[in-house]
Amino acid sequence: MSLKDGDFVKIEYTAWRAADKQIVYTTDEKKAKESGVYYENSKYGPQLVVIGKSGIIKGLYETLKGMNVSELKKVELEPTQTFGERDNNLVRVMPIADFRARNMEPYPGMQLDLDGVIATVKSVNSGRVMVDANHPLAGEKLIYEVKVVSKVEKEEDKVKELADSFSLRPKAIKIEGKNVMVEIGAEVEKNSDYFVNKSTFVNNLLRDMEGVEKVEVREEYTREKKDKKEEKKE
Repeated sequence: MSLKDGDFVKIEYTAWRAADKQIVYTTDEKKAKESGVYYENSKYGPQLVVIGKSGIIKGLYETLKGMNVSELKKVELEPTQTFGERDNNLVRVMPIADFRARNMEPYPGMQLDLDGVIATVKSVNSGRVMVDANHPLAGEKLIYEVKVVSKVEKEEDKVKELADSFSLRPKAIKIEGKNVMVEIGAEVEKNSDYFVNKSTFVNNLLRDMEGVEKVEVREEYTREKKDKKEEKKE
């Protein structure tokens, strides 16, 4: 059966600029390294998306809807279907002193948070810095090749896949009616990224899984074992 809104699916895809056929992103790690678009902190391999719910671009959503598992499709998408047209109002010039006051030395390609929006430094000349808050691919026609790898059917698997997409790796999952309990083991580091990921996961779970009204996250912590040499010193 073809995909529809609300379906949990795992996809692989590669995106090229239509103008120069340069790869701008891919879920294939080997291809990313060969094309010079490898990002160390990115997750490669099949990616989880929820049709009509998760934050995928409009054109990719329209392409996936109606596809079948194992189907491969290649489409060319207009800027209005991807990251929008370029907006010259989002390009501004700032004095370099504004950066140095924050102990920052700007350089072309540098990314920064500008009033809550990620902006890119385009040039640095004579004490003036040009920054662009447009998406780097705004105004570009893009070619996407997308494959539907699998469809996630079981409710427990949907929770697990969603949790794994935020690096939570649940130790246990229990679903009782409209309530979901997720247990996170001690092996998952509870750093600042973890707490952001946990919050986003819970919000997405409540948004993406119809019928779920309550989510409980149980966390396991263990005392850090001391090295034997440190114990002797004490």
